[in-house]
Amino acid sequence: MDNWNELKEQCLNCRKCGLCETRTNVVFGVGNPNAEVMFIGEGPGENEDLQGEPFVGRGGKLLDKMLYSVDLSREENIYIANIVKCRPPKNRDPKPEEQVACTDWLRNQYKLINPKIIVCLGRIASAKIIKPDIKITKEHGLFFKKGEVLMMPMLHPAAVLRDPRKRPEAFRDFQILREKIKEICTDTYKNIDEE
Repeated sequence: MDNWNELKEQCLNCRKCGLCETRTNVVFGVGNPNAEVMFIGEGPGENEDLQGEPFVGRGGKLLDKMLYSVDLSREENIYIANIVKCRPPKNRDPKPEEQVACTDWLRNQYKLINPKIIVCLGRIASAKIIKPDIKITKEHGLFFKKGEVLMMPMLHPAAVLRDPRKRPEAFRDFQILREKIKEICTDTYKNIDEE
C-alpha cells in the first residue's frame, strides 16, 4: 500500500482479530509520517484506547519528557506506533496471534515512513522486531543493524515508572540515540538551533 490516508482508513476499520470486539479506538499512530526515527511500543493501554493515540498516559508523559530532553517531539520529528493497534483487555501482553494479525499494518507504516532508526520501547516490541531472545535489561541502549536500518531497544516508560532507579539509564539511552541521530539523520534536527 502506498497511500498513508488509505492505510489509516483501512486500519481504523480492521477486524482481523478478537481485539476489535473490546476496543474503543484503533490506535493507528501519531507523529510525522516523514520521520527518520520511528518509535514502536507493544500496544495501547486504557488511556490510549480512550484517546486513540499511543503513549498518552503516565508512561506517555514520561516518554514526552525524555523525547524533549533530546529535542525530539511526537508533533514534529518522530513517529510513534505500536505492534498491535487495539488494546488487549486489562492491558495484558498481546498474544502472538494478535501480533501476527496486526503485522501488516505496522509493516506498511514502516514502508511508507522508511525510517533510518527504529526505537523499540520495551521487551515485547524489541523481541518482535529486533530479536526474539532480547535481554532488555542488558541490551537496552545498544544498536542492532537490520538491513539499512539501525534498531535500538529501550526500557518501556511504564517500567521506568515502576522502578524509578532505572530513570538515569533510560535518559542515558536517549542521549545515545541523540548522538546517533546527529550522525546519520539529516532532517531530524534541521529546524532546531544547535546548542
